[in-house]
Amino acid sequence: QVQLVESGGGLVQTGGSLRLSCAVSGGIFSSYAMGWHRQAPGKQREPVASITTNGGATYADSVKGRFTISRDSAKKTVYLDMNSLKPEDTAVYYCDATDIWTKDNYWGQGTQVTVSS
Repeated sequence: QVQLVESGGGLVQTGGSLRLSCAVSGGIFSSYAMGWHRQAPGKQREPVASITTNGGATYADSVKGRFTISRDSAKKTVYLDMNSLKPEDTAVYYCDATDIWTKDNYWGQGTQVTVSS
């Protein structure tokens, strides 16, 4: 059974930084394309960043230059480093994993990020 557990959320002031982690258990980590998404109150969930099995990263325009996604195969963990945070970054952040062979998709439970102005 594949499980994803996010951590690292919290309350931070505008301009601050946070590092989110998503630990994956079960399955084959090297087969998973990983992504971070967020959902603000009253809004739809939106993609934030993704990283391929080979480490290729893509970002939403709203976070380019501020957020960095990375993965550590030894720790079976994907990270989202968030800098220069803005109040509009406030949301619940979720990670997901997609098996590139079976297309099975898994989600974590989310972690709250709140940026105060």
